Amino acid sequence: MTAAGRASRAGSSIGAVLSQLRPEFPDVTISKIRFLEAEGLVSPERTPSGYRRFTAADVARLRFVLAAQRDHYLPLKVIKEQLDRPGGPPEQVARPARGLIAVPALPEPVATVAPMSRDDLLDRARIPERILAELEQYGLLAASADGAFDAEALAVATTASALADYGIEPRHLRAFRAAADREVALLEQVLAPVFRQRDPAARARADESADDLAALAITLHSLLVRTGLRRVTQK
Repeated sequence: MTAAGRASRAGSSIGAVLSQLRPEFPDVTISKIRFLEAEGLVSPERTPSGYRRFTAADVARLRFVLAAQRDHYLPLKVIKEQLDRPGGPPEQVARPARGLIAVPALPEPVATVAPMSRDDLLDRARIPERILAELEQYGLLAASADGAFDAEALAVATTASALADYGIEPRHLRAFRAAADREVALLEQVLAPVFRQRDPAARARADESADDLAALAITLHSLLVRTGLRRVTQK
């Protein structure tokens, strides 16, 4: 039988599972299933050759996860808690009360955060090495020349970890990187002439303007995203 086909006695291949899920979840992909496995939402057995074999219980867990994300927008951490309760996946997704899902706090101001090693960043952001490597790969953060990470890197890693709970992987965040680069290029046109001046007072004003422009850009970006999501949620 083909990869898209039938379950064997030892379970279903990942291709067969994809075929089972696609009618109900058209957007699901093999990479999505692998991501959910990496996050501990499903644990298929492996053949001696290393191929995944999914049982009926594994497929039921995947259906529960995908439905919880699609219909209730739950983070993976909350979904996993429901899955790991005795008795397996519940018949209905329990939606937590609004506001009870914890959002990681941003790190301390830059001036109070010493440079961190790679291991320190992984520990403080509570992310696996795989996520950090992907954040670096897609240009979301980078170490300094001596291999240290600063507070901004910690904030990015912490935020990316929270987004991963909703199934948003680092590769999806390239759009945020591209949008930020375009915004910086626009603001740079305003600030560059002032920063080229040698007058210390002018440079001080430019520093203040940079902070103001950054705050305004963040505010506008947040408003536009919220407005767009209201069209989706119809609120």
